[in-house]
Amino acid sequence: MFRDVFARCWALWGLISFMLSFLVIFPLAMCSHLISHPYKSQAFFIRVSYYWIRCWLWLIGCRLSVKGTHHFIDSKPFIITFNHRSTMDIPLSCPFVPGANRTIAKDSFAKVPLFGLFYKKGAVLVNRKSDRSRHQSYEKMKAVLADGIHMCIYPEGTRNRTSALLKPFYDGAFRLAKDTNTPIIPALLCGTSDAMPMNKPFYLLPTKMTIEFLEPIAPDTMDVKTLNEKVHAVMLAALKQKK
Repeated sequence: MFRDVFARCWALWGLISFMLSFLVIFPLAMCSHLISHPYKSQAFFIRVSYYWIRCWLWLIGCRLSVKGTHHFIDSKPFIITFNHRSTMDIPLSCPFVPGANRTIAKDSFAKVPLFGLFYKKGAVLVNRKSDRSRHQSYEKMKAVLADGIHMCIYPEGTRNRTSALLKPFYDGAFRLAKDTNTPIIPALLCGTSDAMPMNKPFYLLPTKMTIEFLEPIAPDTMDVKTLNEKVHAVMLAALKQKK
């Protein structure tokens, strides 16, 4: 009982601290638009985001460790595939990917005043109900990779609300990898569902969390289905080891 009361009070503090710290960093993050070079502009934006989220995590008492960053090679873009079990995954993923990166995200949040401007800078937007929007977002992701910028994707699609460690993957990330000959770095987000459980709305607990980047997987001669299955198997095996 006390734990639940504390978690809901702490969630209020989490929301307030998130909003206030966002207002502080927002003008600096928007300075990225003054940089004409696509990679340098996005790298600056991500660096500001990194310090913002590090500060916010400290304010809410959550510790985050990041492992496997040595897998990233300078000047080489990757597609990063994250598992997705919590709302907490969203602010954690992109800021802690080494180098400039963007994510694929639904376009609804882009309509939020002020925050929408920040959101659009960090994401390739898509309306999943529109075939035209999905096609356009796919072409934009190709352009992002062509600029040397990483793409972050949640191949499960939406948050995993099942009892399975990992839902089956959609093919989008793997088709993109094949079409652009871009290696995939599987990434594990652990502990985020303890901080913000899926079945408990407006709930936050100080928790230790980790992001672990695994060894890159090159598309090589694999077809989309085989690549999908290989990445899924690697991530599932790594998650099972952490249980």
